[in-house]
Amino acid sequence: MRIDGTVALVTGGASGLGEACVRSLISDGARVAFLDFDEQRGRSLDSELGDAACFYKTDITREDEVRSAVDKTVEVFGGIHVAVNCAGVGTPAKILGKKGLVPMDHFFRVINVNLIGTVHVIRLAAERMVHNEGNEDGEKGVIINTSSIAAFEGQTGQAAYSASKAAIVGLTLPVAREFAQYGLRMVTIAPGVFETAMTQGLSPNVRASLAEMIPFPRRLGRPWEFAHLVKQIIENPFLNGTTIRLDAALRMQAK
Repeated sequence: MRIDGTVALVTGGASGLGEACVRSLISDGARVAFLDFDEQRGRSLDSELGDAACFYKTDITREDEVRSAVDKTVEVFGGIHVAVNCAGVGTPAKILGKKGLVPMDHFFRVINVNLIGTVHVIRLAAERMVHNEGNEDGEKGVIINTSSIAAFEGQTGQAAYSASKAAIVGLTLPVAREFAQYGLRMVTIAPGVFETAMTQGLSPNVRASLAEMIPFPRRLGRPWEFAHLVKQIIENPFLNGTTIRLDAALRMQAK
């Protein structure tokens, strides 16, 4: 699918990997609606990017808010061809912590944001994409999800996070198979350790330690590298139903 002239919807689009995708897609000629819970950052970015962007403050765990954002995107831009799920949370917690059992509210929040929120977007975006006109391959839309290498090598304290990200890997193939009849593709990216708000809050020593774990290049990933892979997935029609690791050969240790 050509990016120029398409309409994309990006969750978690006000910062980090999502923001990099928003900027990349707009630079390649797309119009982008981006969803985020951070209204201040979202409105600032919206103002900077101009008419090619629309920001909608959205809690992706709420189906009604996601539906409203999707409806507004179609109303303003005329459709949706690409959906990129970048919104997520990663607060660690051990099952048996020093203060006792992990509260189930912690599990519910991580699963609701990372998994249920992603599924809301998949469903509601696909519902609109099936009405697009197909290209020469009959392709009508592309959905890209964000998992994590924690789906495969979750560390101590990442039970909820790893479970949510593994679920995204697990749904990728069956949903891609289901959506094939409609001309829709689905691909998931499992990034390693990237320069995002989550890692920027760590101490320099911890960041240096993380970088030392990465074989090559020995540094944290840069958001534009994630956005570049998103671009390649959109443009390569034979990428479908798979999860791509983007991690510089990192394999996480137990802790």
